[in-house]
Amino acid sequence: MTFEIRKTEAGDAERIAEICSAGWRQTVKGKLSSTFQQQTVNYWYNADKVKQDIKKGNYSYTAVYDGIAVGVIGGGIPEAKRAEVYVFYIDSQYRYHGIGKALLHKLTEHHKNKGASEQWVSVQADNELGLPFYKARGFIQHSVKETKSASGEVQVSLRMKRDI
Repeated sequence: MTFEIRKTEAGDAERIAEICSAGWRQTVKGKLSSTFQQQTVNYWYNADKVKQDIKKGNYSYTAVYDGIAVGVIGGGIPEAKRAEVYVFYIDSQYRYHGIGKALLHKLTEHHKNKGASEQWVSVQADNELGLPFYKARGFIQHSVKETKSASGEVQVSLRMKRDI
């Protein structure tokens, strides 16, 4: 499979919203209520919000196959030397073809070029796709973070990091 990794464009917003909505729902299925899932998707992954966030630089790179966006990664450097992966999803139909590895590599190179020496990510606890992926790329668990939603539900994330 031949794909291209490029900077994310505002025209990608609708497709990225679809990919992120589906990916996030898959990650939290059975862990958070459908009501909370819908509220979260409606807020974070509606096409207008995604387009605004693309313009702000929150979605860094997009994987494109046959003219269609199939994956996205976003990150930044919130503190000197410390980079963060904020968002990272691959369309489920295109997983296991090296797209995730290529997207993470591209973002990591960008982070290194900007002076970062470590890279952090929050991964949903029990994420059967994300955890093995990050561990295979040298991320180690640093801490556990619990976030209570407005509905009272608790979302548990693992804070992971690696040197880059």
